[in-house]
Amino acid sequence: MLRMMRLENITVAPENPERLAEFWSKALDGERRERPEFVDPIMVDLPGSGADMLFKELPKSTEQDIPIHIDLVADDREKAVERLCELGASVRETNKEEMGPITEVWTVMEDPEGNGFCVTERESVWVLCSS
Repeated sequence: MLRMMRLENITVAPENPERLAEFWSKALDGERRERPEFVDPIMVDLPGSGADMLFKELPKSTEQDIPIHIDLVADDREKAVERLCELGASVRETNKEEMGPITEVWTVMEDPEGNGFCVTERESVWVLCSS
């Protein structure tokens, strides 16, 4: 019988792994994992029992590589966006979509290397980000 899989790490291949690991560590209240000097990737342990983040400089296979995209949920989207901007992120746009009685608002942002991610205030089964 096949064993179910689980998500272990979210791997990001930035130009500057140190800078991006620092950004995401602060943005998600993560903690840098101590690693032996000979181990290349930088690991950031994230709170909770979900996946952690791994940062390693890797060559892109093509110029059309799709960058990683992360969706974040915050109690207060506007405060979270402000904090992320202070850490070096930038805002692309804020979007709003009405679906029956629900209004979804999310902010599309870029981390310090231009990788897109979104911040919303409620968890949603549907990913509404467009980056």
